[in-house]
Amino acid sequence: MRYVLCDMRYPQSIQNLIDEFSQLPTVGPKTAERYVFYLLKQNPEKLQQFAQAIAELKEKITICQSCLAVADTNPCPICADGKRDKKIICVVAKTRDLITIEDTKQYNGLYFILGGLINALADSGPDNLNVKKLVEKIKNNGVEEIILALNPTVEGETTAMYLTKLLKPLNVKITRLAKGLPMGADLEYADEITLSNALKYRTDL
Repeated sequence: MRYVLCDMRYPQSIQNLIDEFSQLPTVGPKTAERYVFYLLKQNPEKLQQFAQAIAELKEKITICQSCLAVADTNPCPICADGKRDKKIICVVAKTRDLITIEDTKQYNGLYFILGGLINALADSGPDNLNVKKLVEKIKNNGVEEIILALNPTVEGETTAMYLTKLLKPLNVKITRLAKGLPMGADLEYADEITLSNALKYRTDL
């Protein structure tokens, strides 16, 4: 008797979703499969909530035109808060870094989202970052101190050196996060105590 092997494949709707999940950072095909089959077990109401949350990413999210953070209002709640110290700006690479620093509850100034870091290997230079807008913000708003809260990586150090050289002529105090952030670490994953100390003991540049 001859057996014919069946070429069994996932239904197209399942495969399509697996392919979409596989495009997410750090998500491989096997992890994507687990996500899809988890969703298959959910009731229709749960799936509808999930789909709605994804749709609202573009429908209800905007960019704060003052600090360039991802937010649901423009200006964002931080920039609109009259109690914040507007003479200090903490420069971070991305909105997630802003949230991480806010969680320490040790900072009461404003923020500025640089939009990334200088990375020669990825062909990302100063022109790819929000550098010009940062300079304009410093000149037009009486800023007295800039805190460079960038990841202690090669890219972070390169960006910090570039910004220090660029901003020095503006007669603004420039500081860096200090204690507790080892070289090569990612700011996003720093614990609150470490980050709090880094803010408290920031150093002049």
